[in-house]
Amino acid sequence: MKDRINLLLIIICLLAFLVVFQNYFKTSYAVVFLICFMALYMLYMYLSIKHQRRKLKKRPPSAVCEYRPFISIMIPCHNEHEVIYDTVQNILNVNYKDYEIILIDDRSSDDTAQIIQKLAKGYSKVKSLIRDKDAFPGKSAVLNDAFKIAKGDAILVFDADARIEPEFINLILPKLEPKTVGAVQARKNIINAGQNFLTACQYNEFVFDTYLQIGRDAVKGAVELRGNGEIIKREALEDIGGWNNNTITDDLDMSTRLHIKGWDIRFCQEAVVHEEGVICFSALIRQRRRWVEGSIRRYLEFAKDVFTSKDMSLRVGFDLIAYISEFLLPFWLVAELFIQAFKFVRGYEDSILTSIILLVCTSVFFACGLIYSLIKYSHYGFFKALVQSAIMAVYLVVIWFPIAMFIIFKIIFTKKTMDWGKTQHGVVKECCGV
Repeated sequence: MKDRINLLLIIICLLAFLVVFQNYFKTSYAVVFLICFMALYMLYMYLSIKHQRRKLKKRPPSAVCEYRPFISIMIPCHNEHEVIYDTVQNILNVNYKDYEIILIDDRSSDDTAQIIQKLAKGYSKVKSLIRDKDAFPGKSAVLNDAFKIAKGDAILVFDADARIEPEFINLILPKLEPKTVGAVQARKNIINAGQNFLTACQYNEFVFDTYLQIGRDAVKGAVELRGNGEIIKREALEDIGGWNNNTITDDLDMSTRLHIKGWDIRFCQEAVVHEEGVICFSALIRQRRRWVEGSIRRYLEFAKDVFTSKDMSLRVGFDLIAYISEFLLPFWLVAELFIQAFKFVRGYEDSILTSIILLVCTSVFFACGLIYSLIKYSHYGFFKALVQSAIMAVYLVVIWFPIAMFIIFKIIFTKKTMDWGKTQHGVVKECCGV
C-alpha cells in the first residue's frame, strides 16, 4: 500500500506539473532546459571519466593489494543441473587461496541438490546447503541462509551460470579495500551475444550499462550492484541487516540501502563476469518486468530515507534522483503527447511539435551514449556502432517503454506479488553446443 500511495502521488504531481506548466509557460523553454541539463550531465560524466583516467596514469595504483580477506563465494541454485557443475569447476580455477564456495539449493525439482552435494564431497573448498521445500522463496532469503554459515569477511555472489577468469578476485579486491567502500560490482558481459537478435541486444544493453556504471563511479555517484559478480564486505552487510527478503531485486534493493547508510559502491570494469543472455522473448519480458518493478519499488520504499539520510553524500542522492527519472520518462513523454493531442483537438494553442523534438533529442542522447560505449568498450567501428544503436532504439521502444508503463499501472492498481521470474540457464550449452 505504501508503494502504491507514493507512486500515485508522484504521478499526480507529475501530471499537475505538466498541465500547469503548459498553461502558464512556453513548452519550448522546458525543452531547452531539459536538453541543456542532459547535455551538461553527460559532459560532466565524460570529463569525470577522463579526469579519473588521467589521475590513474599519473599515480598508478599499487600492484600489490594488502587487502586479502577470506571470501565466501555464494551461488544460489534453483533447477541449475545444466550449468552448476561447470560453473564450480570454473570458479575453482581462481587464482586466490583464502575462499570457500557455498552452493545453496533453493527447493529445486531436478537433481541440482544431488549435484552440489557431490561437489561438496569432492572438493574441500565447496560446501552445500539444501533449503527445506517450504523455505521462504527468493534469492535474498537464499543468501541470508547462506550468510549464517559463511566464514568470509567478504561475500562474493555469483549466478549459477557465471564464468570468470582466474584473476577475477585479484582484480576486484583493490576496489573493495578502502574503509568507506562497502561493495564492488564487476563488469557483466553476455557470453552468447551472437546467438540471436535478443542476445545481441542484451549484449549492447550491458555495454551501455558498463558506460553508465563507469561514469557513476567516476563522479562518485550511485553505482549499483547487479547480482552476478558483486562482492560485499561482511561489515557492510551486517550494518544494513543483510538482504531484504521482501524484495524481488535483491541487488538493487541492497544498493540503495548501502547508499543510505553512507557506504560507497565501486565499479570494477577490469573484473568481468560472463553470463548467458535470455534467448526467448517471453523469458526476456519476465526478467525485465522483475528488474523494472524491483527498481521502482525500492525507490518508493526508501524515498524518505534517500531524502533524509545524513550519511549519504549529496552526489549519490542527486544521482539516485536522476536515475529514477528514466523509469518515469516513458510515462512523462506519453502524458505529454496526450495533453498536446487533447489541446490540438480542442483547438487550443499546442506545442506537439516541441514535444516530438524533446522525444527525438532524448533518443539522440541515448544513442550517442550507446555509440560511444560500443566503440570504447566493444571496439566497434563507427558504422557498426551506429547500426547497433539504431537496433537498440527499436529494442528499447519495444521492451523498456511498454514494461515501464505496465509496471507503473501494476503497482498502482494491483497487490504486490513476490514473482521472482527465475532466468533459465544452460541455453548456451543446450542451443549452441558449447
